[in-house]
Amino acid sequence: MSLSGLTMSSVRLNGAARAPSARRSRTLTTRIAAGKKTPLDALKEENALLKETIADAEASVQEMTGELEVAGVDPSSKAPLVASAEPETPEDLWSPSQEPAPGGEFVEEYGLMSPVPEHDGTSCLQWDDSLWSHADHFRYRWNMFKSIRHAIDVNEGGMDQFTQGYKYYGLNRGEHEGQKGIWYREWAPGARAIALVGEFNDWEPKTEHWAIKNEFGVFQLFLPDKADGTSAIPHKSKIKLRLETDSGETVERIPAWVKWATQEWNEIQFNGVYWEPPEKGTPGVIEEGKSYTFKYPRPPRPRHLRIYECHVGMSSEEPKVNSYLEFKDEVLPRIRKLGYNAIQIMAIQEHAYYGSFGYHVTNFFSTSSRCGTPDELKALIDEAHRMGITVLMDIVHSHASKNTQDGINMFDGTDAMYFHGGERGYHWMWDSRCFNYGNRETLRFLMSNSRYWVDEFKFDGYRFDGVTSMMYHHHGLQVAFTGNYDEYFGMATDCEAVVYLMLMNNMLHDLFPSIVTIGEDVSGMPSFCRPWYEGGVGFDYRLQMAIADKWIEVLSECDDNSWNMGNIIHTLTNRRYAEACVGYAESHDQALVGDKTIAFWLMDKDMYDYMAARGVGPQSAVVDRGIALHKMIRLLTMTLGGESYLNFMGNEFGHPEWIDFPRDDTYDTSTGAFIPGNGGSMDKCRRRWDLPDSEFLRYKDMNYFDMAMQHLDKAFGFVGAPHQWVSRKDEGDKVIVVERGDLVLVFNFHPTQSYSDYKVGCQNPGTYKIVLSSDEEIFGGWNNVSCYNDTEFVAHEAHGYDNRPYAFQVYAPSRTVVVYAPASFCDASAPGSATGVPGLAVKGKGPYFGM
Repeated sequence: MSLSGLTMSSVRLNGAARAPSARRSRTLTTRIAAGKKTPLDALKEENALLKETIADAEASVQEMTGELEVAGVDPSSKAPLVASAEPETPEDLWSPSQEPAPGGEFVEEYGLMSPVPEHDGTSCLQWDDSLWSHADHFRYRWNMFKSIRHAIDVNEGGMDQFTQGYKYYGLNRGEHEGQKGIWYREWAPGARAIALVGEFNDWEPKTEHWAIKNEFGVFQLFLPDKADGTSAIPHKSKIKLRLETDSGETVERIPAWVKWATQEWNEIQFNGVYWEPPEKGTPGVIEEGKSYTFKYPRPPRPRHLRIYECHVGMSSEEPKVNSYLEFKDEVLPRIRKLGYNAIQIMAIQEHAYYGSFGYHVTNFFSTSSRCGTPDELKALIDEAHRMGITVLMDIVHSHASKNTQDGINMFDGTDAMYFHGGERGYHWMWDSRCFNYGNRETLRFLMSNSRYWVDEFKFDGYRFDGVTSMMYHHHGLQVAFTGNYDEYFGMATDCEAVVYLMLMNNMLHDLFPSIVTIGEDVSGMPSFCRPWYEGGVGFDYRLQMAIADKWIEVLSECDDNSWNMGNIIHTLTNRRYAEACVGYAESHDQALVGDKTIAFWLMDKDMYDYMAARGVGPQSAVVDRGIALHKMIRLLTMTLGGESYLNFMGNEFGHPEWIDFPRDDTYDTSTGAFIPGNGGSMDKCRRRWDLPDSEFLRYKDMNYFDMAMQHLDKAFGFVGAPHQWVSRKDEGDKVIVVERGDLVLVFNFHPTQSYSDYKVGCQNPGTYKIVLSSDEEIFGGWNNVSCYNDTEFVAHEAHGYDNRPYAFQVYAPSRTVVVYAPASFCDASAPGSATGVPGLAVKGKGPYFGM
């Protein structure tokens, strides 16, 4: 008998074998619940008790070893397995792994649809009395919302059933007259006939492969299983439908609800694929021929988001298309280590043209096959959940690719169907099709799509792309929104689209209570982020898009002495009361070819020759300035830009150059101008992870600072803290002083002036210490101000300043930001500990720790 096959629980940790330890644990829980211990004290005592438990277990193992030897059994010489009593890495402490779902398999628990409140749609006006001038518009759209919701409840079996169209349309397992098989259903009212073709019938339909059309324009076909019980269409086999249009033309289409579509390396067009693994897999394990079963529950909804915007395909260090599994194994650990609590994945829905960045969708229910299979995407999401990371999807419902061969444009041979017919159905700027949100089947298609990815793939929410284009007939093009309410609530507003968004938010938030929805709206429509049940559009967050434009304006048009502190602060804080925003200094938009990232605006060509670490290679004042301002811009944006924060993959370490997807020569569809391609190169369509990983390059400086920023928020929760106050925005000194939560942040943007004994106002009295300084050597600074000095700064009432009740004095070096926190929450030795975050002097996990 070998002890290597025994676990602790099988030795002595089960049952009452060690009752004293169990009693101690229960006593500790009682004390914590009674509030007699601080969280840090409780953690210390918990660790001490755990050590005692482990010691007890060791003794038990030794006792059993002796008993086995006496019995003549030769135990293994391997040391007994001992669980680690304390976290060993920063990730263990700050981003602990989640436990598997009860029973080992995650089972979704759905909420119930709420009744429609009995008001007239003006409940959301309580947050802005000036909106009463347009109350009739709110009443109009509320009545439209109620009417559609009522029609769905009465005629469609309710919203729950209506939004599960993917279980009815497309190809699904089912029964007919007692026989098991595959049902295929497709709404194509303009078509005369439809047959299903594919590898299963050698691409030639037999009589039994033609579908029957009902009075609602829905074609239905049932394919019974073979005599041996196997499916008539094998799993992973290619399929298409052969459709006869009303004009008599025969065309081939990919089923609109298909769950996977692929393109062979030697083919131009995509094929639909029947995706239906015949067996259920082991939870958390990818098995060939078996469906992926989720093992981990959804993480709790974050108090606010720190979003890592990412693209799986371009996430490789190599010039290639990366896979879901490679992203899971190689990129997710980086995101966890940095401290982000959410990822926002782009380009999930299948898109025939890779260079569209995923925004010209062809197959709405299909995962992008370039990166792998649907089950491999599920494994990625499950692993993110294990890490406690919320997974958002960048979803496109604002338009669709006009591709007729691979997509849903002209699906049944007509110009409309899911889209508006004629000119209204075409987006002249994007060269794409515009949905008809007033069409019942379009509503079914899109609302089922928004549910599908959450229900089947366990996405935790969405970033809805191009919402401004949806909400206005002019698509927000060639229009300057000034804030006049007539611009939002008039004839230019597409109320059908707005009501679709209300219905979608209603459904998602009711059925999936932890869902997060973010809307990309540049117009600033009032009530956009008020709940649907108040008459608002219902989003949780709006993307604060003006901030990135402001930083580009400052960097491209102003010298360092001309930066207007007040104007910058106005842009950062200019958002509607009680409507939450996601702030960001730059997203994927600024990284695309033809634009520049902040790092490239700051350092430009010097990034090619002067990014060597100090003492390793030549240095540049341009790079010194660039790294300093890169850190300050991002932390100022994170502090004031909204109630959540976003960063695009790689920008945290100042990724050089731009993103350029492989592309051929083409023409601008709106102007006719020639656009040269790049010969299909993928050299600029990747992420250079080797740069921040190198100890000999300065990219690591910015990477470490971003990590410290994210963990500062984990510890203090300042990004979403209700208390926000800008006490100083000095144009002469170029100094900004901000209070957010318990923190006081001092930004000195002056290019040359440092200030000694600089007076800083604050809300609370007491002793402060430095918890984070951008001037730390590990962040590429000069150590003029360091948390390691453990200096105390005492705020006195008599020293009140800048209309704040208290004040203290600091040293503010040029081009630095220093963060001060109550001294009781700081520990200068923390950054050097095994679980510490470099450059972050937080005691334990801080006073308001949250993932």
